[in-house]
Amino acid sequence: MKGSCPSSLKIFRFVLLTRMLFAGHVSSTVTEDDIKCLKGIKNSLNEPDGKLSNWSFNNNSAGFICNFAGVECWTEREDRLLGLELRDMKLSGQLPQSLQYCQSLQTLDLSANRLSGTVPAQICSWLPYLVTLDLSSNDLSGSIPSELSNCAYLNNLVLSNNRLTGSIPEQLSGLLRLKRFSVANNDLKGAIPLSFENNSKVDFAGNSGLCGPPLGKCGNLSRKSLEIIIAAGVCGAVFSILSGFGYFWCCGRKTKSYPQNKEDMISYAGATTVQPITKEDKIIEKLSEIQQDLSTDGINGGSIWHAGLPKFLKA
Repeated sequence: MKGSCPSSLKIFRFVLLTRMLFAGHVSSTVTEDDIKCLKGIKNSLNEPDGKLSNWSFNNNSAGFICNFAGVECWTEREDRLLGLELRDMKLSGQLPQSLQYCQSLQTLDLSANRLSGTVPAQICSWLPYLVTLDLSSNDLSGSIPSELSNCAYLNNLVLSNNRLTGSIPEQLSGLLRLKRFSVANNDLKGAIPLSFENNSKVDFAGNSGLCGPPLGKCGNLSRKSLEIIIAAGVCGAVFSILSGFGYFWCCGRKTKSYPQNKEDMISYAGATTVQPITKEDKIIEKLSEIQQDLSTDGINGGSIWHAGLPKFLKA
């Protein structure tokens, strides 16, 4: 683990350790808590390759846990746990609750394993001095807890390549020391908090539901979808109106018939539009009137009228 951290980070961690020392968080009970923490981790996680096989707690010599695989201590002679780097050990299970006993921990790297479950909302109360939290490339699900904003010393927060859902909590904007933040390749959605807009060391790729800088503007997809829906609705309405008009027009033409007499003509003219009276119509109307007059005088207008000469004119 030596020489793996930049000098600036080493200085920061030294200052943080000094603060912890004066705050009373590093004492004789810390060693016991750290051992309890490591025992819980080994017992709760499955390790098919036996990567934690050298975690033996039968040794009571000073600094014995500092020789464990993936364990980093404050110094080589003291059992004060500073970091756990258990990357790519094929560990499976959920994040152990025994982490709450590793309160002096500044680095927790459990990336590239097979961890499942959710990110504990209490993780920052368990590990208040975390500088680096890397849980990437696991099978974690659920939402990103807003309580991660309580890890006030976080410089690196890496949660990429999991199955996390929901949105990025706005509260993470309060992580003023955050220099690297990655949630790439999850199932997140919603707007990216504005505080990440100008941060070059952020990665939001692979989340189709996320929007906002540095990704596309929020609402573009929705507006495009809305335009398509509106256009389809308008076209559908126009088509329905034209279809209805055509249907009634065709039905109207089929039921129309030319009037057979004067009364039908009047009814037809009143139901539709007024048609001009032609010369033939006037002749038909006049003949009808003459026929009615002859019937009134007792003459059968439907037969031929035969008249004889008066008797005084006969020879």
